[in-house]
Amino acid sequence: MASSSFVSRVSPTCNTISFSSSLSKSFPWPPRHPSSFSSAPRPRYKPLTVRAKIREIFMPALSSTMTEGKIVSWVKSEGDLVSKGESVVVVESDKADMDVETFYDGILAVIVVDEGEVAPVGAPIGLLAESEDEVAEAKAKAAASSSSSSSPPPPPPPPAASPSPAQASPAASQSPPPEGPRKIVASPYAKKLAKQHKVDIGSVVGTGPFGRITPSDVEAAAGISPKVSSDNVVSVKTVSAAPSPKAAASAPLPEIPGSTVVPFTTMQAAVSKNMLESLSVPTFRVGYPIKTDALDALYEKVKSKGVTMTVLLAKATAMALAQHPVVNASCKDGKSFTYNSSINIAVAVAIDGGLITPVLQDADKLDLYLLSQKWKELVGKARAKQLQPTEYNSGTFTLSNLGMFGVDRFDAILPPGQGAIMAVGASKPTVVAGGDGFFSVKSKMQVNVTADHRIIYGADLAAFLQTFAKIIENPDGLTM
Repeated sequence: MASSSFVSRVSPTCNTISFSSSLSKSFPWPPRHPSSFSSAPRPRYKPLTVRAKIREIFMPALSSTMTEGKIVSWVKSEGDLVSKGESVVVVESDKADMDVETFYDGILAVIVVDEGEVAPVGAPIGLLAESEDEVAEAKAKAAASSSSSSSPPPPPPPPAASPSPAQASPAASQSPPPEGPRKIVASPYAKKLAKQHKVDIGSVVGTGPFGRITPSDVEAAAGISPKVSSDNVVSVKTVSAAPSPKAAASAPLPEIPGSTVVPFTTMQAAVSKNMLESLSVPTFRVGYPIKTDALDALYEKVKSKGVTMTVLLAKATAMALAQHPVVNASCKDGKSFTYNSSINIAVAVAIDGGLITPVLQDADKLDLYLLSQKWKELVGKARAKQLQPTEYNSGTFTLSNLGMFGVDRFDAILPPGQGAIMAVGASKPTVVAGGDGFFSVKSKMQVNVTADHRIIYGADLAAFLQTFAKIIENPDGLTM
């Protein structure tokens, strides 16, 4: 059972304790040597402690990626006594359901967040009273906070009336030009047009900056309609007809009649978030065919002892990573990469309502049978949604195996914070041409590795796959 301490806050109703002291400038006794003060006995004071009468139960952070949690069920009801170390509530994190214990004794006075509701990490989900005398106070506190949070915000102030175009336009544009001689400001081309069309340029009112006469002013005075080129018409129509990418992205898709909208579970939301983060990583993929006749023969010998094909592949992967540490590295900030000291193989497992990756920690150091026992425990906890955060978020390399479903090949998406992930397909009989020119039938499986190209290059991945293939084709070392 996982435990998480609730953060407690001292209720504002507690008394404030202050201390003050004063020291006279004159002493009624003669001064002593400083050393004499150390030998004088000092009175012992009992340490003063302040006990909070009402404590807030907060939504705990059950993993490094958890931003909110869902209340699965309250183990205790309002008014129940709670003992230190006792489970109070079951919280659904982004990957598992975890029992949360309290480190305080008291009474569960108020349940702030009911079952099935979601609250951000750090938000109060319940109130714990020290005794029955504070239960009413805790309920009043919860009612006051809920009423303040549910009250609608004040309406925004009405926008200031914008001036009309007639008011916004300068007064000079409304008043007629002053009588008398004025200086004529016109562009050279406007003067040329005025001379060509025999227009008195002095009678033309300019619409350009500071009353400058433009060619269009001269053409208007001559009664010539402005010409619009066909290129401009085509470009305007094209631009107006093509929707902007932002508008196209924000346009809602039409609903299919009879369809049902189902919101993401907490786990599905976490998977969606991780997949979107993966799109920012530059990746590349390399495939490699591997003969599996020897591995299949070994599996037939050890499966009666509880060893699965997934464990065999995880062990072989860990042994290959030990020889190629760069494939086990990770880049998290885009500026540097980390050589991980441990080889932790995360294996993708489909569970009801989502996907999770239990981690076989130090897979290269455990023997095959101990690794199988550990894997069986992890799968059982994953099915029950009881994995601890370190049991699903500490992987350094991920393995995804769909071979048991008959899938011959596929590509996997790189998880955030890891350098590579390997997708394993099914082993199938394949016709192989030997060096002597004769054909034979061998079992082969296709593995495809997706890697972070910022830290792993093609030659690194090719060398890793060659080592992995040698271990699979000569698997005697897996049982040592």
